[in-house]
Amino acid sequence: MRYSRRREKTTVLSRKRGEAVEELKINQISKRTNLILELLMGLIALCTALPVVLVIIISFSSEQSIFEKGYSFFPAELSLKGYEFFLKLGDQLVKSYGITIFVTIVGTTISLTVTALFAYVISRQDYLFRKPLTFLMLFTMLFNGGMVPAYMINTQLLHLGDSIWALILPMTINAYYIIVLRTFYRSIPMEIIEAARIDGSSEFNTFVKIVLPLSKPGIATIGLFTMITYWNDWFSGMLYMMDNRKYPVQTLLWSMQNSLEAMKASSANALEYAEMARNAPTESGRMALTVLVILPILLAYPFFQKYFVKGLTIGGVKG
Repeated sequence: MRYSRRREKTTVLSRKRGEAVEELKINQISKRTNLILELLMGLIALCTALPVVLVIIISFSSEQSIFEKGYSFFPAELSLKGYEFFLKLGDQLVKSYGITIFVTIVGTTISLTVTALFAYVISRQDYLFRKPLTFLMLFTMLFNGGMVPAYMINTQLLHLGDSIWALILPMTINAYYIIVLRTFYRSIPMEIIEAARIDGSSEFNTFVKIVLPLSKPGIATIGLFTMITYWNDWFSGMLYMMDNRKYPVQTLLWSMQNSLEAMKASSANALEYAEMARNAPTESGRMALTVLVILPILLAYPFFQKYFVKGLTIGGVKG
């Protein structure tokens, strides 16, 4: 009897020891896998950040060093002529920045409002017209009229040509963002909305005071995407703006990348412009303007970071 008990104890101890060894091996493999993944993601992040760092370094490089050694992380000579040149432009750069800031703020606000309301309506199972509205929204993702009909509608029917609203209204609704936010709304328990209804809250009051605060990660994520879309939009300015004084900063950058002639119309004195154009720092100047364009977006990311991952995860997995 004692022998059998000892044998059982020995067997149990051996089994536990074997399980501990296997668990230790699994943990070691898991640590190695995590280390490899972390190194891989760090390498990808480094590859993503290096071009931005290179652009910033080139913007502070002199034209002579760029001409002699090309683009380099270690320029032979530093210079601020690229930034000084664009500061001399004065009015045009300030106007373009003002237009871009206005379009980004107003456009993001309008787009978020429409997207949040539309997504909430089609997320409610008890809404009568949920399926027809969802079908119309999905239809626009698969088929669209094309650029020519859109241009004709915006310029001839809506009379948005050469108007700042041409930079805002055509991009107000994005079907993909509506789907993401609708999926986020569905993660909110229906019991909370029903409890608010029992307490006498109206639909709009429930949406504003209950649903929106619970949806901050999703709304912040969509807001960031929308803000970047408006800020980086150069094509609408090229398409709808006839007066280059109404160019947003991205369209101004595109114009200056193609030809310095785009700056001639913004200069009051032709002789002054000719002197500026003759001494214009071409490569460092382009990079300096690029830095001025991307800087606000780089500064905005940290404020949205805590909502970004959660908003993408919930919006992309559930539903």
